[in-house]
Amino acid sequence: MFFKDFPDTHATIDDIAAEGDKVWSRSTVTGTHTGEYRGLPPAGKKITFTGVDICRVVDGKIVEAESVYDFLDFYKQLGVIEYKGFPEDIS
Repeated sequence: MFFKDFPDTHATIDDIAAEGDKVWSRSTVTGTHTGEYRGLPPAGKKITFTGVDICRVVDGKIVEAESVYDFLDFYKQLGVIEYKGFPEDIS
């Protein structure tokens, strides 16, 4: 669904580390909202957000994966939510 609505999606690995059977990576994802994403009409906006993936690898294959991406920033860029920061950050 995501790649259909953001067809020019590109992920760049910013950092990667491995230990034992675990591989950790931090990535930056970019894309342009050109399709209806989860009921949101296409905005034509270019978005950029970051995330972390942790994978367990066995015999060269990913057998488990967990991901955490900054969807607060993602939805803020699409104009779905307004986030002004913590109260001490609001002027």
